Amino acid sequence: MPRKSRKPRRLVADGRTYLWTLRHHHRAGASGRSEDCRETLTLYPQADGSGGPLRIVFAEAPGRYVPGGAPFGSGDVGFVRGGSLNLHEPGAVRALLDEALAGGRWPDDRRATEIDGWTLLEAASARHS
Repeated sequence: MPRKSRKPRRLVADGRTYLWTLRHHHRAGASGRSEDCRETLTLYPQADGSGGPLRIVFAEAPGRYVPGGAPFGSGDVGFVRGGSLNLHEPGAVRALLDEALAGGRWPDDRRATEIDGWTLLEAASARHS
């Protein structure tokens, strides 16, 4: 039975449990075509008092790709000449989480924290390989 694409997935890392979701967002431009594509990976810590959600955002930009149709698969993000990850893979999500935590980029307050995913990608891609 296939999993429901909008249902949060569970990840356990270093004894902590997180739920995570992946969403693709874009807006229609003046011509009606999609533009400003982005992938948002959100991790929700499950222990009480462990902080608010972490949003890792990959926005479309020159030299970078996010899925918007062929030839890339759903969840693929990367540099045209560099690292890449598939954000549907739990190992890729774990690598991004580890990089965010190692860099001290996720404070322990209840508010959501948003990070530019491109700042984590190369190191997370190397960690995931």
